[in-house]
Amino acid sequence: MSRHFDPERDLRITRIIKAPRATVWQAWTQPALFEQWWVPAPARCRVVEMDLSPGGAFVTRISENGGSFQPHLDACFLTVDDRQRIVFTNALTGGWRPAEQPFITAVIDFADHPDGTGYTAHVMHKSNGDRALHEKMGFHDGWGTVIGQLAALVEDRG
Repeated sequence: MSRHFDPERDLRITRIIKAPRATVWQAWTQPALFEQWWVPAPARCRVVEMDLSPGGAFVTRISENGGSFQPHLDACFLTVDDRQRIVFTNALTGGWRPAEQPFITAVIDFADHPDGTGYTAHVMHKSNGDRALHEKMGFHDGWGTVIGQLAALVEDRG
């Protein structure tokens, strides 16, 4: 897959997680583990559907301030390469159905690193305006926080 970082339309976060790649992958692909880190605490996440195959649905809900669960992400997996890469987009929903309000395509890369796992989230937008909006919405704080929560979860598990 040929892709490069476009500073006009893309955002990226990279982190070294001090846990084996298989452990980080497991936290990403097992709904019960995924729910523990996907949204910034104290908000809670519920996985409605996680069909880890191309075209598979990826649907989550969020509960903030102890309220009821509300729509969070309704997306479609494009690529799931075991322990290497997950690509999803909310431009499509499960079964390749076009979405009403496309916003991102995210490429999550997992790589071996001497200290554990190199984790990169590369988030692509259709325009500079969407990128700027996502950044203003708190991309770095939000995605940074959840990657930190992921690290805390898997580093504790070793």
